[in-house]
Amino acid sequence: MAELSQAEAFARIRLLRSPRIGPVTFAQLLARYGSGEAAVEALPNLAKAGGGHHQLAREDTVRREIEAVKRHGARYLFHDQPDYPRALAECEGAPPVITYRGDLSLASRPVVAMVGARNASAAAVKLAREFAQALSAEGFVVVSGLARGIDGAAHEGAFPKTIGVIASGIEIAYPPQHADLQDRIASEGLLIAEQPPGTEPRGSHFPSRNRIIAGLALGTLVVEAAVKSGSLITARLAGEYGREVMAIPGSPLEARSHGCNHLIREGAVLVQEPADVVELLSSFDGSPRSTFREPVSAFDSVPEDMSEAQPADIASLLTRAPVGVDELIRQSGTSAAAVQLALLELEIAGRLDRHAGGKVSLSSA
Repeated sequence: MAELSQAEAFARIRLLRSPRIGPVTFAQLLARYGSGEAAVEALPNLAKAGGGHHQLAREDTVRREIEAVKRHGARYLFHDQPDYPRALAECEGAPPVITYRGDLSLASRPVVAMVGARNASAAAVKLAREFAQALSAEGFVVVSGLARGIDGAAHEGAFPKTIGVIASGIEIAYPPQHADLQDRIASEGLLIAEQPPGTEPRGSHFPSRNRIIAGLALGTLVVEAAVKSGSLITARLAGEYGREVMAIPGSPLEARSHGCNHLIREGAVLVQEPADVVELLSSFDGSPRSTFREPVSAFDSVPEDMSEAQPADIASLLTRAPVGVDELIRQSGTSAAAVQLALLELEIAGRLDRHAGGKVSLSSA
C-alpha cells in the first residue's frame, strides 16, 4: 500500500488510543469503512446503534504522542503496511501498530526467539550467550524481551543481529540496568514497542510483549525456566502460531529447569547445542512456513447489508458468561456478517467485552 497520509495515520492512532478499541475491533472498523478517517466519522452512529455512546481519544493527546514518537527517533508501522513483519502479521491478535527504532530489515530475516528465567543460573546465562552468538553466525536474528538473565545474554551474544521487544514506551528502559543495552539495540539492531511513548511497563503489558516475540520468530528456544516462568507463555504462543518450540533440558533437582523439562515432556524439541536449532530451522529462508496462519479473519471485509440483525437482538442472547461468536451466529439464525456488525456496535457502545478464543460477553462495567 502507499505511504499513509498524516491525516490517516492520525486517525488510526486516535482510534487505537480510544477506549474499547482493541486489535479485533480496529481491524473490523478499518475493513468496514476503508480508512481510519472514515471509521472515526462513523463511531458516533455505531455507538448510538449499540445503545450507548463512545468517547474518542482527545486530539491533543494523540498529537503529543505522535510528536513524542518523532522526538525519540522512532517511527510507526501499521499492520497493513508492506514493511510490517509478515510472520507477525499472520498471528491472531497481532498489534495493529508498533513503534520501532533501528534496522527494520532484521525482522524480515530468519528470526529465532530466545527466552528464559530472569534469575537464571550463571551456567544458563553463559549458555544463552554462546547459543545466540552461534545462531547469529549462522545467519539467524535473535529476538528477546530485554529482561534480566537469559534475555540480556541472548541480546549480547547475537549483537548486533538482535531484536528487542519491550513492554513499555519506546524510550523507557526496563529494567534500568539494561538502558545501555537498549540504546545499543535501537542504534544497531531493532527495538520494538507496542505501548505509546511515556508508558511505564505494567504486568498486563508483558503477555502482549511475549506475543510479539513469539510472532516474529520461526521458533522459540527456552533456555532455562521454572514452571511458572513467563517465558512459558511465549513458548505456548509460539506453539499456537504454528512455530517450533524448543527447550534445553536441565537437572530435575534444579527448579529453574522444571519449565524446560515440562515443555519437552509436552512435545517441545529437545535442544542440546546450537546445531540442533540450525538443523530444525534450516529449511526456512525467511518466507512464511506452510503452517503459518493466513491473515486473521478480523481483517476480512464486512458486507454493507447488515439489516438482518439488530444489536438488541444479539444482546438478548448474551450474558456476562463468555460465549463463542460461532455459537451466537447459530442461535441468532442470521448471517455471520450481521452478527459481527451487531457485536461491533455493542462493543463501541461499551456494552460488550471480548475474551480470548473469540468469545464475547455483556460488559461487566
